[in-house]
Amino acid sequence: MNSMPGDARGPRGPRGARTFLTEEEKQHMPKVTKALLARIFAYLKPYWAQLTLVLLTIVLSSAVGIMPAVITGRIVDEALLGRDMALLLQLLALALVTLLGSEVIGVLESYISAWIAQRIIVDMKNQMFAHLQSMPHAFYTTEPQGDIITRMNSDIDGVSAVISGTLTSIISNVAIVLTTTLALFGLHWQLAIVGILVIPLFILPTRQVGRARWKLLSEGQEQRDAMNTLVTEALSVSGSLLIKLFTLENREMRRFETVNQAVMKNALREQRSGKFFRVVMGMFAQIGPLLMYFAGGYLIIAQGDASLTVGVITAMVALISRMYRPVQALLNLQVDVTRSLALFTRIFDYLDRPNPIQSKADARTPDLTDASVTFSKVAFGYEPGQRILDGLSFHVPGGKMYAIVGPSGAGKSTIASLIPRLYDVDAGHVRLAGVDVRDMELAHLRRSIGMVTQETYLFNGTIRDNLLLAKPGASQAELVTACRIANIHDLITSLPQQYDSLVGNRGLKLSGGEKQRMSIARVILKDPRILILDEATSSLDSILESAIQNALETLMQGRTSIVIAHRLSTILAADRILVIQHGRVSEEGSHAELLAKGGLYRELYETQFRKVLPTAH
Repeated sequence: MNSMPGDARGPRGPRGARTFLTEEEKQHMPKVTKALLARIFAYLKPYWAQLTLVLLTIVLSSAVGIMPAVITGRIVDEALLGRDMALLLQLLALALVTLLGSEVIGVLESYISAWIAQRIIVDMKNQMFAHLQSMPHAFYTTEPQGDIITRMNSDIDGVSAVISGTLTSIISNVAIVLTTTLALFGLHWQLAIVGILVIPLFILPTRQVGRARWKLLSEGQEQRDAMNTLVTEALSVSGSLLIKLFTLENREMRRFETVNQAVMKNALREQRSGKFFRVVMGMFAQIGPLLMYFAGGYLIIAQGDASLTVGVITAMVALISRMYRPVQALLNLQVDVTRSLALFTRIFDYLDRPNPIQSKADARTPDLTDASVTFSKVAFGYEPGQRILDGLSFHVPGGKMYAIVGPSGAGKSTIASLIPRLYDVDAGHVRLAGVDVRDMELAHLRRSIGMVTQETYLFNGTIRDNLLLAKPGASQAELVTACRIANIHDLITSLPQQYDSLVGNRGLKLSGGEKQRMSIARVILKDPRILILDEATSSLDSILESAIQNALETLMQGRTSIVIAHRLSTILAADRILVIQHGRVSEEGSHAELLAKGGLYRELYETQFRKVLPTAH
């Protein structure tokens, strides 16, 4: 899976932010363009008033934030050295008020930033969900489901950190550096220059030490991943069975001991490095102020600078310390911006995926009652250069029921998918009532078609919820009638909550046959103009299959129906049988006619159909 911005597996710096780009991130660094930045800021535009307020609070907080250091200088020079207790209390109270004010402003800024971020997340998720809903079926058969969920949830949720974290942090750090620099030069310009030159002593060594430590952390994570993989494989049901059958216990134990030893050694190196890191951090944190005190002392003692006082030096040391974290963060600006842009790039990658299957501007809505179905020289393949259908042609007259048979992989289910435009043909035409399906209004086309597939999917809700998908306004009487025809009403009424019983995730509380009968009930409730049955009774036993078959035959009367079947009883009920081989119709006719030809149909009959229902010939 692609590495994610903010991925927990990478080395991290203060507050959980990774301070270095991984090699993969360097290789896939997004290209910064005006169009990309404009697209990102378009999400911020509706909230410009709130953003302006955030900017004002950040600037105000930064300005107020320098006051405690300045007040500290006055406390030293005027209150302590001047032995003025009343002034000391006043200055202490003023310092407390400024500290409290800075915190309150910070809380306000954080709340507004979070408010903006959450609303942008809502906007982006709505946009992404609507876009993904419109994507063709091919998107979901080729794109890993984990990636879809990650883009929809984790990536967009990560935008919150970009808005309320990265963006506001950059503005805040710049504001702190600017206001602090102005304050430093306002107090004493010579010492301010010394103080700014001292800042690299804080940052550069700690970055080098930190880089070495993060490398150890990454190596340790890789070793722990290797251990987790070994444990997962060896202690799973299938893995433990394989180990026992091949007597691999000793080998697996040696592998585990080796990995376990490596994890232990790296953990000790991490701990030693961590302690050394803290020592180095503490040392350089003290060296900076010491150099400031030395420079200040030199100016006062050796140069006799009357404008410089102990209080001013104390205030400037506090201000320089205040600049350490913002400057360090701004030095990591490339890392933060790169990860933020990478996050948006992943989101935009999905939003920019084209949707070739949609209604034309002048789409038609023809009457599809008793509509004929015609395939004319249809070619189609799921992958380029790999044709499933190649020059397929056939015609199903309106109101007739045709059965499609053929060996596995011949393209039978593919034919069913092309009629409601789950996919578009590569060449040729699929027509209903003489109109190409690509020229029809898509919703009208799909509302007119009812499909029952081999795999029945149910949403995690109640039986009623799943039935109403076919007809949202259906009455209870209509639900009962459909379920009686599908031979599932008695089962439903035997449940404690009856039609309000939960079916579980993907309908796991129901058996395969029960789910299939639910699917049939939904199609009955939909009352479509064209019916497509793709192994609609494959999960039913012989008794239920016979009962449902009668219901389906009733449903198919007066409708154009295409049935993909392996059961002879279904095939015998067809008006005509199409035999598909190598992407084309190789044989066509009635059951008796096809048997007489002695071709592929007879072979399928002898090897498959007759075994399912031996008494039906």
